[in-house]
Amino acid sequence: MNAVQDRLGDFFVREGLITEEQLQQGVREARTQGTRLGYALVKLGFVAEVELTRILARQYRVPAVDLEKIVVDPKVIQTVPAGIATKHLVLPLRRVGRKLTVAMVNPTDLSAIDDLKFVTKMNIEAVIAGEYTLRTHLERYYEAANEMANLLDDLIEEDDLEFVDDNEEDVSIAALQAEVNDAPVVKFINGLLTDAVVKGVSDIHIEPFEKEVRVRYRIDGALQEVMKPPLKMKAALTSRIKILADLNIAERRVPQDGRIKLRLKNKVVDFRVSTLPVIFGEKIVLRILDKGNLTFDLTKFGFEPKAEKDFFHAIAQPYGMVLVTGPTGSGKTTTLYSALSKVNTIDTNIMTAEDPVEYNIHGINQVLVRTEIGMSFAAALRAFLRQDPNVIMVGEIRDIETGGIAIKAALTGHLVLSTLHTNDCPSTITRLIDMGLEPFNVASALNLLTAQRLVRRVCEHCKVEANYEEEYLKAAKVPLDWASRTTFYRGEGCDRCGGSGLKGRQGLYEVMDMSTALRKAVMKEASTDELRDIALSEGMLTLRMDGLKKVERGFTTLEEVVKETAVVDS
Repeated sequence: MNAVQDRLGDFFVREGLITEEQLQQGVREARTQGTRLGYALVKLGFVAEVELTRILARQYRVPAVDLEKIVVDPKVIQTVPAGIATKHLVLPLRRVGRKLTVAMVNPTDLSAIDDLKFVTKMNIEAVIAGEYTLRTHLERYYEAANEMANLLDDLIEEDDLEFVDDNEEDVSIAALQAEVNDAPVVKFINGLLTDAVVKGVSDIHIEPFEKEVRVRYRIDGALQEVMKPPLKMKAALTSRIKILADLNIAERRVPQDGRIKLRLKNKVVDFRVSTLPVIFGEKIVLRILDKGNLTFDLTKFGFEPKAEKDFFHAIAQPYGMVLVTGPTGSGKTTTLYSALSKVNTIDTNIMTAEDPVEYNIHGINQVLVRTEIGMSFAAALRAFLRQDPNVIMVGEIRDIETGGIAIKAALTGHLVLSTLHTNDCPSTITRLIDMGLEPFNVASALNLLTAQRLVRRVCEHCKVEANYEEEYLKAAKVPLDWASRTTFYRGEGCDRCGGSGLKGRQGLYEVMDMSTALRKAVMKEASTDELRDIALSEGMLTLRMDGLKKVERGFTTLEEVVKETAVVDS
């Protein structure tokens, strides 16, 4: 141990962080293991690393960083080779232009900084981090970064000469079985699924093209490319996933649906698998259903006060219908599950018909709809009515038969929840009547309608004020007087959000409570515009109006709201 370490040890004693006895034990541990004194003291549990780092930062006069609160972009990790990082105990954190910020144990180590400058061809900004945490993060990041690369390297062997037949139907099933059990393919798929869960991915897209295979992740609603596996492994990768999902690997002409269940540490994650024949093979989309990252607390969804009050009142009724509308991926199912969780008590019989069953909820009787064997939504609903239900959830009203039975159930003492693919609340009523349902029944059965969208949130770690040109505001039909008194925000891009400036998602909600005036208008077959005018006069917020309120609060950007909502002229 050197003189600097000795002085630091004495300083720790003077500061009252450790006793003289603990110092001596730490010195012995450091000499035996060949480590720094600080690392030994943290490992022995004599001092908290955050306190140690604070003191060292003061000594070295450089900023300290808590690595537990930072997520580093894999692209930044790749700027420093693993050998250099482990040799000097440095971890790259952020890259801005030609400046690379690195966490170091000893920020005064000029030889390490010179090596980093030479390897990266960038200017180095050093910050200090605790050695114990730094070693842990080095292992984690470089193992994670190298794991997928190693898996790809295993797949990309020597370029073999192979003759390609345009007729893929002639591929031997036995040959495919042999390929999918090959260790590199198995490791690659396992690594891909695990990596996606860890990163909070909602969907994995595996897309075959003529000269490449592309893998993309959907994170916070946006797709981003992550890798390109070797083209010659296309069939093996597809078949491996199909086997895991219990699908027919011999059938490549029609779409197939299946499920994969993955146990990751202490939690089980479901993957919903969909295959689709395309020109150059089969496109596969895996929807990740991770209940651990899901909240069923309606109070945290971001409803405005009146909307939340109306929604809670509607689902508390003993009978009637509540409809949630919106495009695919707008969070309709999550809203319905949350509503069911709210009313899920020991004295309530809840039954659901779903295609597919996305999440298993204790205390709820969930039925999988399978139209190929005659188990349609309508058939399930008929059966439910003989099962003494209190609450019924129908995954989607797709036809007049399902809609008719659902309305009948709502009018005969049952609370019915369902979804519909429409743009907003007023047009939902028009759609139901256009399907052939009687206006009187629609008016009598409906309690409430909700239309929703999901927008990306501004990253809280790189949030700054933003300005918009008047031309953009006019083109987006944003009220100029509102814009003049509103502070806008955007994300600059940081390690936490992967440089996008956006992290997480926020719901936008249009909630239309069926008042007496609205029921009368529906029975008179009023137009969509007339229904909207009545709802607006009663305090309903359109999706655009709700979105602008979220912008006011700094939750999201104006671009996100403009992209996902429309201005309704009434």
